[in-house]
Amino acid sequence: MQPFKPLEATAVPLRMENVDTDQIIPAKYLTAVTKDGMGAGLFSWIRYDRDGKPKEDFVLNRPEFQAAKILVAGRNFGSGSSREHAVWALTDYGFRCVISPGFADIFYNNSLKNGLLPVTLSEETVNMLWDLIEEDPATALVVDLESQTVTLPDGQQHTFAIDPFRKLCLLEGIDDLGYIMSKEMAIETYERTPLY
Repeated sequence: MQPFKPLEATAVPLRMENVDTDQIIPAKYLTAVTKDGMGAGLFSWIRYDRDGKPKEDFVLNRPEFQAAKILVAGRNFGSGSSREHAVWALTDYGFRCVISPGFADIFYNNSLKNGLLPVTLSEETVNMLWDLIEEDPATALVVDLESQTVTLPDGQQHTFAIDPFRKLCLLEGIDDLGYIMSKEMAIETYERTPLY
């Protein structure tokens, strides 16, 4: 994983609630065992027509949102099955952060373990962000994990909560195993220290 540094980026306004993991990445993509190329299947049920051509009216296909690294979604994002592929699809597509009024627990934890920052903000704030981004797709948000803030262009800030251990792992770009490996010398020292 890459360390999560302050992210200044444009965002995609996904005005959908109760988006489940099957909608994020349909089951036909689950045979893959690597993360590479998973982004091609992201929201494919609504992103492409039957011939595989991108639907022009779907928000991810609009030119003004092609470089976005933040997804602003409705409540209960990532519900359904526990497939880690949903997070892989989002990160492979290029997203580093998803903002929502609420996430399914398993999706939330999978995100944290795979370098995708899930930010929970109020419905009122998410609605305001949708309006702001739709009015001006060039609107850049700043997501700062260290200070746990999302800053708007006018300087308005919104704070979010995150588990301290998960925050540390994201900031350092390590997963659970990486964290344990970073303590290898301390573990070896402890194991060599006599108990009596």
